[in-house]
Amino acid sequence: QVQLVESGGGLVQAGGSLRLSCAASGRTFSSHAMGWFRQAPEKEREFVAAIDWSSDTYYADSVKGRFTISRDNAKNTVYLQMSSLKPEDTAVYYCAARGDSWYALSPRNYDYWGQGTQVTVSS
Repeated sequence: QVQLVESGGGLVQAGGSLRLSCAASGRTFSSHAMGWFRQAPEKEREFVAAIDWSSDTYYADSVKGRFTISRDNAKNTVYLQMSSLKPEDTAVYYCAARGDSWYALSPRNYDYWGQGTQVTVSS
């Protein structure tokens, strides 16, 4: 069982930056692939970024070059550094963990979810 707690969301102006954190419980964090997803009002949850056990990463085209996912296994934490934020990045951001070492792009492939943190980008 893995429990995830996100933090770091908030209100920021367009062009600004935020760093989201996701703290995970459990002794096997380093073996889990981790992902960030987001969901805007009346839209489906969408993939943002993922990182596997070896820190190989993958990004949605919409955030590539602006967002960076990373992990610190010593702290059982995964991060999402967001820069050059746009109003269309506004959403609830969710951290997710797979019961597997390799990342995936669909939310259906993730087994554990955090409660989400709101990110609002004003124009």
